[in-house]
Amino acid sequence: MSRARASLLMGALLASLTLSGCGLKPLYGNGARGAVAQALGRIEVAPIEGKAGWLVRNAIVDRLAAAPQSAPTYRLKVELDDQITGFGIRADDSVTRERRTLRARYQLIEEGRGTVVLDATAGSDAGIDIVSSEYASIAAENTALENLSQVIADQIVARLALYAQRTGEAAPPGTP
Repeated sequence: MSRARASLLMGALLASLTLSGCGLKPLYGNGARGAVAQALGRIEVAPIEGKAGWLVRNAIVDRLAAAPQSAPTYRLKVELDDQITGFGIRADDSVTRERRTLRARYQLIEEGRGTVVLDATAGSDAGIDIVSSEYASIAAENTALENLSQVIADQIVARLALYAQRTGEAAPPGTP
């Protein structure tokens, strides 16, 4: 074995030993039987107003449905702020570009006590080109809303999973 190859192999071995001791643990360890998945399965999502609310709620429920469902011990309450702002104005005062912004304030409430255990926000925005076809512009606004709903749902569920892991809420009540 050449000297360069041996030193490369030794470096890779050393790096693997260093990384294995870093203390990282998978968030969704043990899949659907894992503690975080079990905690997510105990969250009920309250209805959210409007079309954006319907899209966000369905996206969150889809992500939580991967976890085993049991009697809800938490309720997730979400309030949305959906805005479309025009900018990029032509000489004839028509808008050439819009920004759709979707912000969510969400609270995780423990059902038994009615206590807010997590209060956080999520948000994202998308740019929309305004074209001469009104139909195309409306379709672009709707597509932006659908995409933003998915992003918001991902952010919320990821934050819920981190909360469950960090606080020990992942373990069902009464288990060691």
